[in-house]
Amino acid sequence: MRYALGVEYDGSGFQGWQRLSKSGTPDETSVQSVLENALSRVANAQVDTICAGRTDAGVHAQCQVVHFDSDAPRDPRSWVLGATANLPPAVCVRWCQPMPDDFNARFSARARRYRYRLVNRMVRPALERHMLSWERMPLDADAMHRAAQALLGENDFNAFRTVHCQSPHAFRDLQAISVRREGEQVRVDVQANAFLHHMVRNIVGSLLVVGRGEKPESWIAELLAGRDRTVAGPTAPPDGLVFVSPLYPSHWRLPPEVTLPD
Repeated sequence: MRYALGVEYDGSGFQGWQRLSKSGTPDETSVQSVLENALSRVANAQVDTICAGRTDAGVHAQCQVVHFDSDAPRDPRSWVLGATANLPPAVCVRWCQPMPDDFNARFSARARRYRYRLVNRMVRPALERHMLSWERMPLDADAMHRAAQALLGENDFNAFRTVHCQSPHAFRDLQAISVRREGEQVRVDVQANAFLHHMVRNIVGSLLVVGRGEKPESWIAELLAGRDRTVAGPTAPPDGLVFVSPLYPSHWRLPPEVTLPD
């Protein structure tokens, strides 16, 4: 039987999603490993997982979707409660749903959503400090939003990926991006069919340069066209980045938060 899970985690204490050791080997440093260890305890057998989108060290997830196969006679409620009981406090399973065998958490997704939040004031945050980044210089969120619209559509995002990115090409379809201020916080929401390594953090880092008034709004379009990572802004810290969720076609009948509108 194949199952899909919705997983929430605070990535502050992890080296990212991806397992750093061989399957079945104890490892408390990756989200994948602690989740697989918990599921394996519930199943009383080894369980391996596939996720919708791997997150880096320090990056959080509101609803990461994973799938796994198991013949253990457990109902969805048992998977949710049993796995969560065996997970560290920074990780929980929010829901579980039986799925057809051809569902794949990664390849069945049609889009992914990320959110980056930062506190924009003179002093660093104390509350939610592991979930927020910080910028002390005043930011023009409206200018950042206008500049970001140049990134919409299918483009070569070489200017916004790390040199360690293993993707064979840098073309991605960026479907939506917005920047808005909410009091002392500035929030960047991004949706694309898929993302390159550090792509969101590199986009945010360049938008911050515009927000501080160091570059004009047109600079973002110039970076995109130039495809040169070395002249773009710095990589924004991981603290403020949350993988909101992947999005799937409605025929999979997954929860609304991970389903594309019809």
